[in-house]
Amino acid sequence: MKLSILFTLLASASAYSLNKPAFLKAKSTAAITAALCTSLIASPAFAGDVGAGEQVFSANCAACHAGGQNVIMPEKTLQKDALTQYLSGGMKEGSVVTQVTNGKNAMPAFGGRLSDDDIANVASYVIDQASGDKWDE
Repeated sequence: MKLSILFTLLASASAYSLNKPAFLKAKSTAAITAALCTSLIASPAFAGDVGAGEQVFSANCAACHAGGQNVIMPEKTLQKDALTQYLSGGMKEGSVVTQVTNGKNAMPAFGGRLSDDDIANVASYVIDQASGDKWDE
């Protein structure tokens, strides 16, 4: 839905002649779509705010995952090794987003309870903490 709105806005913007980006100079919808998709693929998929993610984590995740631990399934912590081993897709923000959004096993789904931005932010925070071995600080 968001992409269709964006495509509509970009297509209507092509009627104006103010310093158009290259993909708006295209003559066909297919060319615009291809150029836009290429630019979207090249941009980072997740660029959450680690500081905001820490707040989301404290309010929503710390009850079970304080200090990067897991009170329900102790072997499935938020430490680098455990995320690499147990997280579907490995230790990356997209995998954390999927886990937080959909839940899995004893972990509830937070999609619908948290905004997409909050989920992206908490994913950035979790990966930042695990990557730098910061959970025990």
